[in-house]
Amino acid sequence: MDFILPPTLPADGIPWEKVLPPLIPRLNGTYGQYNWSPKLLMPDTDNGSPAEVNCDDSGFTVQVDVKHFNPEDLMVKVIGDFIEVQGKHEEKKKDGPGFTTRQFNRRYRIPKGVDTMALESAVSPDGILVISAPMLETDSRPLT
Repeated sequence: MDFILPPTLPADGIPWEKVLPPLIPRLNGTYGQYNWSPKLLMPDTDNGSPAEVNCDDSGFTVQVDVKHFNPEDLMVKVIGDFIEVQGKHEEKKKDGPGFTTRQFNRRYRIPKGVDTMALESAVSPDGILVISAPMLETDSRPLT
């Protein structure tokens, strides 16, 4: 099978909606009890930021949209120089047997100078997980 990519890629990357469907024509449609489409392989083009990370003199914060998860579905861990956020929500299907599962894993590097021992996390009423930690206090007294 031959296909030609343009000599230069567009500024926003590879046009997946044009490249993938011709490459996988036999998989388009239904397979067993599952509906499948090449669109499932395409990167998510949602330009909304799934997380907002800030670090300044006052501290370090990460805000993650977790509207589709309950607080008990979330786990925040510090592993080395990273904060790892995991979410897993499972519910029984209303229209038959089986379960529906939604999950994610995210890792954020902790900048140097952040007090990881004072790290806190909480979910706001509008479904935003806020993880925050202050900067380590430095001794700025002049040497005498």
